[in-house]
Amino acid sequence: MKVIGLGKVYKFMAIHTDAKKWLTAWVAEAKSANWTKPLDIKHRYSSASILADNCVIFNVKGHSYRMEIQVAYKTGHVFIKRLGTHAEYERWRH
Repeated sequence: MKVIGLGKVYKFMAIHTDAKKWLTAWVAEAKSANWTKPLDIKHRYSSASILADNCVIFNVKGHSYRMEIQVAYKTGHVFIKRLGTHAEYERWRH
């Protein structure tokens, strides 16, 4: 997959250093993945929430943070939309 928006990840890791190991592993895995449907992600990340419009919410570093992505399965692109704390995630949803 081609991951777009890595600057957001690196900026987030600089502030939330405790998430660096998880996010670094996720980025490496996403880049080498071949996700063709939401179930491909769900099989690997069982706690991921699959939403409408090909959006996926990941629990980063256990349940410390949340990351929202959007996947273009046909073209193999992953767009990192946002990362944040649970409180920030709740504000995104409303």
